[in-house]
Amino acid sequence: MIRLLLAAGIALTLSILGTQLLIDILTRSKIGQPIREDGPQGHMIKAGTPTMGGVGIVLGAAGGYLLSDLLLSLSPGQSAIITRSGLLVMGAICTAGFVGFLDDWIKVSRERNLGLNARTKTAGLVTVAVLFAVLSSQFTSIPTSLGFARHDFLGIEFGPWGWGIWAVVLIYATSNAVNLTDGLDGLAAGSGIFSYAAFTLIGFWIFRQNVDDDLFNDIYQVPHALDLSVVAVTMMAACAGFLWFNAAPAEIFMGDTGSLAIGTGLATLALATNTHLLLPIIGGIYVMEALAVILQVGFFKITGGRRLFRMAPLHHHFELLGWKETKVIIRFWLIGGALTLIALGLFYADYVGAVGS
Repeated sequence: MIRLLLAAGIALTLSILGTQLLIDILTRSKIGQPIREDGPQGHMIKAGTPTMGGVGIVLGAAGGYLLSDLLLSLSPGQSAIITRSGLLVMGAICTAGFVGFLDDWIKVSRERNLGLNARTKTAGLVTVAVLFAVLSSQFTSIPTSLGFARHDFLGIEFGPWGWGIWAVVLIYATSNAVNLTDGLDGLAAGSGIFSYAAFTLIGFWIFRQNVDDDLFNDIYQVPHALDLSVVAVTMMAACAGFLWFNAAPAEIFMGDTGSLAIGTGLATLALATNTHLLLPIIGGIYVMEALAVILQVGFFKITGGRRLFRMAPLHHHFELLGWKETKVIIRFWLIGGALTLIALGLFYADYVGAVGS
């Protein structure tokens, strides 16, 4: 618990300070976000707002994770051990953030809302996902079954190769879903706070069963759960620090640097804690946004040009219905909070069912 609080405090502080510094530097350099011309016209006033704020999220989370371990290691009577699982998840977050940073930098340097081309961006994300899958299978004891909470919930065993393919698909899909959600001030960051709070509690709960419950090895098989909880809480705190500046009207945008890092972090935490099937509920807002885009494109092609929504992703549809931006954001946050509670309830119900059986 001490490391969780320390890591969260450091990550929050670094995120706030780093984001403010980034705003100052980008403003002085006159580096701002180009706005897509086919989006809602009300967004055109946001042109020139500093972007790449995800740098503050990534550095805040990584700093909180590493410095909390270092400080506790130097304290008498305290010990904190960074694990391979935690390092791999944090490494995936940082490398995905770097892919996003390249995309953002190309956008602002060329002063247009087009960064890396789709093929290059996909190659970068897939490379991150493949590296995580390969290194996890080689150096950690992550279960290779399809998990909900317990490792043997459905009894579906992927095997190393099947799990690796599944990991790549999950990371790529989740990172892109968060990227699609990042279209309103604070929407992606606020939703990320709820999602990472869920993984913080899940990781800490699994850790407590490791300490207190003889049934632990039969239920979860996640020996590095506390360190994974630390990763989650640093991302939660870093998103909160960034949201201080990103809340409407935003002083800075996270850009692909932040959205790809947030999505990759959620997917890798789900894989590392073996809660794959809970991820669509924990990240339900991101799933809604991605599904809206898929349905919009599919409906457009099938009907020869008709649209299912006024605009996709889904948040733009409600804007064009006349909802104010802040109303869309807050209502989506409320949905995200409710889905987080549902996911945690299902996680605990599964534990009770496992112990009872």
